[in-house]
Amino acid sequence: MLRIVRAEDIPAKAQLVNWLAVAKVANHERYSSTLLSEFETSPMNIEEVKPVFTDRMEDGRIILRDNFIKIFERYPEVLTFGEDTGNIGGVNQSLEGLQEQFGEIRVSDTGIRENTIIGQGIGMALRGLRPIAEIQYLDYLLYCIQVMSDDLSTLQYRTKGGQKAPLIIRTRGHRLEGIWHSGSPMGMIINAVRGMHVCVPRNLTDAAGFYNTLLRGDDPALVIEPLNGYRTKEKMPANLGEFTTALGVPEIVTEGSDITVVSYGSTCNIAEQAVKQLLEVDIAVELIDVKTLLPFDINHMITESLETTNRLLIVDEDVPGGASAYILDEILVKQKGYYHLDAEPVTLSAKAHRPAYGTDGDYFSKPSADDIFDAVYSIMNEADEDKYPAIY
Repeated sequence: MLRIVRAEDIPAKAQLVNWLAVAKVANHERYSSTLLSEFETSPMNIEEVKPVFTDRMEDGRIILRDNFIKIFERYPEVLTFGEDTGNIGGVNQSLEGLQEQFGEIRVSDTGIRENTIIGQGIGMALRGLRPIAEIQYLDYLLYCIQVMSDDLSTLQYRTKGGQKAPLIIRTRGHRLEGIWHSGSPMGMIINAVRGMHVCVPRNLTDAAGFYNTLLRGDDPALVIEPLNGYRTKEKMPANLGEFTTALGVPEIVTEGSDITVVSYGSTCNIAEQAVKQLLEVDIAVELIDVKTLLPFDINHMITESLETTNRLLIVDEDVPGGASAYILDEILVKQKGYYHLDAEPVTLSAKAHRPAYGTDGDYFSKPSADDIFDAVYSIMNEADEDKYPAIY
């Protein structure tokens, strides 16, 4: 009817438009609500508490381990399980000594069966426990993505908030040296698990903060710890178990006015190396760590950066068209970032295959600091050939 009377100015048309607006709200409630928690206990409502750093430097795994100790002391309903989680305290020792301290029921080993690890986590979460199910490596989510997609991420939506399973899935990934241990299928994951939060911290202090945030909330989530962070030195926070990392709030790692570079996880750390090299050729990069892919930059911080730099590079360790396509859609379409661009946006991803074996395999399969330098320099060369003459 609105199409038929589109050129007419009659009271009935306005009434019909108003009716349609009300109907759209009602139909959202009927068919599309409660994908995520709509209660006050949503982790999106958890107030951010910054870590208070001491001068003491520790391996990232120690920060994570000591934070888990505080979590287990604070929440008697928390338990964790997975392959090598219990007896040896995890393959990266971030649960070292916790089974001895808290017992085999709360910190336990499982068999090699990712699908049932998630299944038992869902059952525990439905019954009021707060399980942290560990999947040893990010690649192994392939073995349980079906139950994450069909059962966990959709539970709240299917029951309109009547049932909840706030399971936290813990894994690690991105930059390891092996074909079956260093994939980053992020596009697959974020498009299969809408209804969960997906956290991609670049260091283990942020990872610890995510666990603190999520345990105060009531949504399921996936936390992907950076594999190169366990032996990287970080400042030890004094308020372990208390500080929180906000969901959907990026961090400006370095400020700059020439170009905005967006990344996450381990690759963001590699981008930080490239930023230092680019300063030597008079290119100031604004490097932004998105921290979470679901949700993504809820305050549109990236578009605010583009208002200054007018140039965009997305660096991603997924295959071409994976998470980089999602990030591009979020920035250009949802945030209207294209209004501020003076150059075409560029995506730099991994190669379209599993990473080749070894250190050189990682270098040639995924974005390196050299790749990031070259991509940024090429964009700046196009903007000013005299100031940035072609290297190649």
